[in-house]
Amino acid sequence: MAIPRLRQVCLVAPALAPPERALAAVLGAAPCHRDPHLARYGLENVIFRLGDRFIEIVAPIEAGTAAGRFLERSGGRGGYMAIFDCEDPERRARDAEALGVPVVNRLRVDAYLGVQLHPKACRAAMIEFNRTDGGEALDGPYWPAGPDWQAAPQPDPPCLLHAVTLDSPDPGDLANHWGRLLDVTVDGHTAETGGVALRFQAGEKECLSALSLRSADPDTLLARAEAQGLAADRGGFELAGVRWHLAHE
Repeated sequence: MAIPRLRQVCLVAPALAPPERALAAVLGAAPCHRDPHLARYGLENVIFRLGDRFIEIVAPIEAGTAAGRFLERSGGRGGYMAIFDCEDPERRARDAEALGVPVVNRLRVDAYLGVQLHPKACRAAMIEFNRTDGGEALDGPYWPAGPDWQAAPQPDPPCLLHAVTLDSPDPGDLANHWGRLLDVTVDGHTAETGGVALRFQAGEKECLSALSLRSADPDTLLARAEAQGLAADRGGFELAGVRWHLAHE
């Protein structure tokens, strides 16, 4: 079975407009999609394209949502979900259940199937496996990003999602847990997922703590972050509950 590809990271904010405005300004790009189906879950969202990967921000518009409970538990710190496309989400779900990680949600829309695993059992962040018919190629259909994502504006200057960092008091144990769930090899505290690295590091609590971007001009991104009033230093900035590390391509 092919390695699942990390295509999307979902972050949560108490309200959508402030982080959307800040991220659009930092990236120099407009959003590529909003998912109208999320209203049924009491949420609204926005998705930004970074090459063939995506950053999503969701915010609750009703009380009692899963994302709202995540904000309460986490204090607004940490990413919400790591989303992988794969050949067979149902098989991935069965394998996860065999490891004691139950499925909490299935979403079928047209040619798309998404399967979400229990966040507490995943640890650090919820995992979703999905598939869009015809989406075997990275430039093919990917339903979560909308029907015309390939025509969406790219960041200016160009940047790509390079790595995702997950914290744990026992990073080796978390790395092995995710390695089993994803069925990927863990080399030290790192796993490769179709072009994006998962990095596991020591931290006080388990969470998805950081995103790493490679950019043709990280200094411009950093200057824009500072202009937006984001907490920033030479290595990156803070937005929507996570650290954004910046590096040259």
